[in-house]
Amino acid sequence: MTEQSASSPDSKPKKTCAGKQKAMLAYGVIQISATVVSAISLAAIAFGLCAVKQESKAFNGCVEEVIAAGSTNAQAVRFCNGGRVPKGM
Repeated sequence: MTEQSASSPDSKPKKTCAGKQKAMLAYGVIQISATVVSAISLAAIAFGLCAVKQESKAFNGCVEEVIAAGSTNAQAVRFCNGGRVPKGM
């Protein structure tokens, strides 16, 4: 046997995983970024719904006030949506 063939089982070429490491790192960063964007989007939606709820309460209060003044439901809704004042008020 030659010296080279005798030492070849001991000296295996090392396989580098640099490409796989970079790919996995990129995947992790993308995954975390997507999670952060999703969380921010959900928070924005929640704040938007809170504003709609407050506006709804204000509108309902307006309708109740106009109805209490003696107008019909249709006249009250039209007035609270920015229409002209009903003649009975």
